[in-house]
Amino acid sequence: MAAILTIVALPILLLLSFKEKYKLSIPKRFFLIDNPPFKKEAIWFHVCSFGEVISLKPLLARLDDDVNISVTTGTGYVEAQKLKADVRFLPFESLLPFWVNRQKVLVVSEAELWYMLFFMAKKRGAKTILINARISDNSYKSYVKFSWFYKRIFSHIDIVFAQSEKDSARLLEIGAKEVIVTGNIKAYGNIKTTRVFQKPKQEVITLASTHPLEEALLLSYIDYHDKKIIVVPRHPERFEEVGEMLARFAKEKELSFHKFSQREDFESDVIMIDKMGELINIYAISDVVLLGGSFVKNVGGHNPLEPATFGCKILSGMHIFNQKSLFPLVENIETIEVDEIATTILKAKPTRIVGEVNIEPIIEAIKDVG
Repeated sequence: MAAILTIVALPILLLLSFKEKYKLSIPKRFFLIDNPPFKKEAIWFHVCSFGEVISLKPLLARLDDDVNISVTTGTGYVEAQKLKADVRFLPFESLLPFWVNRQKVLVVSEAELWYMLFFMAKKRGAKTILINARISDNSYKSYVKFSWFYKRIFSHIDIVFAQSEKDSARLLEIGAKEVIVTGNIKAYGNIKTTRVFQKPKQEVITLASTHPLEEALLLSYIDYHDKKIIVVPRHPERFEEVGEMLARFAKEKELSFHKFSQREDFESDVIMIDKMGELINIYAISDVVLLGGSFVKNVGGHNPLEPATFGCKILSGMHIFNQKSLFPLVENIETIEVDEIATTILKAKPTRIVGEVNIEPIIEAIKDVG
């Protein structure tokens, strides 16, 4: 069946491979082009994308063994290559029986519950661990409905580390065998700047990790007079589209505008950050952050801990179903409707991170491969 689906999907995959977003991943994931099995038997981490790669850093700092990392997105792949690890794209499931070789431990992050991944790793002799596990309110019913299938997956997972007690109860309900609550590892203190920018004198309002329609929506509710407006789109393939929209906006409002790729300064009234890896550095000079992915439906919000690390005033939309476990860890964060932005900015307070994360049980489980 998987082979038939692959053949049927082949023309679609070939077309997608010409799109910038998939140019790197599709040839490697679906055709194994320049994507061989790992060379060494090591500790194998599998994560989805950029944010999950970043969250691995505190764990990797505590491990002396060789490390392999697999990812599913292009941004995750680029970031993982900066680490001391052998990096691959995770192939399509039907290819895994021919690709997975023996590893010491497989450590999978969050919701990457691929049956064949755990089955083959276990069959090849690896200890299997799921970390930072969560089940959002939006996906809970679906997990329960297909619990018969998830029970099969969890039969091949030795131990699960959950983000919260609620997640733990839900994971046990759908078949997890052993669950330990450690908190969300993204809250662990590993958020640091990679370079330092001089803060502008004006108030800096950053539209962070924005998605389609969000930029124009948020700009329509901001008082932009005597402010610096910095826009950081979530996906690089949207840089051109968002840049054109911001140029039109700035011209209409008689504001100056430039892209960061053209000039790495903050002299203009409106600046678009069209370079990857700069968002943390931008948070460090921001006064107010409008956290994207939350003012439109179906995204589920983004990590509030990053701007909270720098004490920014944070305003988020109501659609945060993928980040609900993180929001209680941020004091003074404002969750609002979009038309409340202007009034909320005036009364918002600086945020700070509260709560703790314990990564020790995860480290012990990884090292204890007996």
